[in-house]
Amino acid sequence: MKFASAPAWALIGLAALPIAAGHAQTTPPAAQTIAKEPDIMGTWEIYPDPFAGENNTFVELPVPNGGPKLKEPYASQWKAKRAERDAKLKAGTPLVDPSTQCAPEGMPMIMGAIFPLQILQTPGQVTVLAEFLTQTRRILFNKPLPPIDEVSPSYYGYSVGKWEGDTLVVTTRGVREDTQFFEIPHSKQMEIQERIRLTAPDMLEDRITITDPLMLAEPYSFTYGYKRNDGYEIVEYICDRVDPLFKVNADGTVSMKTEGDPPEAAKPATQPGKK
Repeated sequence: MKFASAPAWALIGLAALPIAAGHAQTTPPAAQTIAKEPDIMGTWEIYPDPFAGENNTFVELPVPNGGPKLKEPYASQWKAKRAERDAKLKAGTPLVDPSTQCAPEGMPMIMGAIFPLQILQTPGQVTVLAEFLTQTRRILFNKPLPPIDEVSPSYYGYSVGKWEGDTLVVTTRGVREDTQFFEIPHSKQMEIQERIRLTAPDMLEDRITITDPLMLAEPYSFTYGYKRNDGYEIVEYICDRVDPLFKVNADGTVSMKTEGDPPEAAKPATQPGKK
């Protein structure tokens, strides 16, 4: 919910109204038109849903737009790593990843909405709440964007936003170098720009462009789409490294748990089913 208050200049201006024939001027100053922010507050699910029809199976999401154009040697290293991951997945022994280890997704992975997102609009801030791992991302308004060297590295970086008509433009800096999107390497110079807007009353898109002068040969762009589902109630999702379905093996691969696993390995975790 958003609130509007009378601007301070309007109140101060009343004291300066001219007096004519002993009576205060009663004609109010012309009303100023204040643009209303688009309402993106609500619960959003990724659309189209990449998990549709899947039930307790391993799903490796495709890298958006086939991945970035990296400089060498980063391009060859990343392709080799992705090839190994694909081979392990086909063999039924997928490699461990940050989410398996209960690490926050960070930016821009959080916007991939593996589980639904909730967006809150409050004065001076847009907050993104991800059900997956109970993550919180803050987008600040009326704030200068600090130089990269002055931003303390974090999972989600430092995000500053502004409205340009119907589009929320967000710039993010300071994402930790060990927080990688589909294992894509990046330097501390990486910057992420988003253009978030409603494409229909219940449809939202986030156009993302990543730049990194040290590792990317050119900007990397892709778009996430979302469908509103305000009937869905976001619940707490705490990851304690013990998953009721999956286990991490000694060789770093992941497999489904079976009835023969020790009871302590199947300790329940608070992990609701998707949707």
